[in-house]
Amino acid sequence: MAQRTWRPRKAVRELAAGDERFARLVKAVGHPSVSLRDSTFGSIARAIAYQQLAGAAANAIWTRVLAIFPGDEPLDPAAVLRRRDTTFRKAGLSGAKTKSIKDLARHIRRGDFDPADFHSMEDDAVIESLTQVWGIGAWSAQMHLMFSLGRNDVWPTLDLGVRNGWAKFTGDPAPTPKQLEPLGDAYRPYRSIVAWYMWRVHEVGEWTP
Repeated sequence: MAQRTWRPRKAVRELAAGDERFARLVKAVGHPSVSLRDSTFGSIARAIAYQQLAGAAANAIWTRVLAIFPGDEPLDPAAVLRRRDTTFRKAGLSGAKTKSIKDLARHIRRGDFDPADFHSMEDDAVIESLTQVWGIGAWSAQMHLMFSLGRNDVWPTLDLGVRNGWAKFTGDPAPTPKQLEPLGDAYRPYRSIVAWYMWRVHEVGEWTP
């Protein structure tokens, strides 16, 4: 699949036109331009491996995991299930992440879902499919919606960075996930774009709500 880029310029213009604070934030940090990952078994397995790790450490581990599959053997569910757990552990993958990737492989092998089909599925259906997998929660599924599928209306209220960004953006105390949920309603159908800016708000230094 050709590389795709998420550039929601029309959405940014509409959001900025309706919210002066948001317009100032857009001017301060610019427009989103994100290279989207494919929706494949490999991309989801990689996301599992990268969870809660710094980029360099995660990249080193993932490089060793890929080296388990030499030559023309693809990284696919069947190949993963043929390997022992200890093989992945020696590559640096934790036991929990090994369990999660193997469970992902089993779901796909059974035909429970196909990541390639996610492009034509509703957001809630994608989340329901992915959260069947041991170790994949709502947040991980939402990140797949945003950064693999390029969906514009995802609101990751569980993300601490989004909640802290919201606090700086508004000048209010950081909300809980439950409190943040309805606060995004005013930004439908572009909540993914708002979330991206909440991650960026810390880059502007001093900020007056």
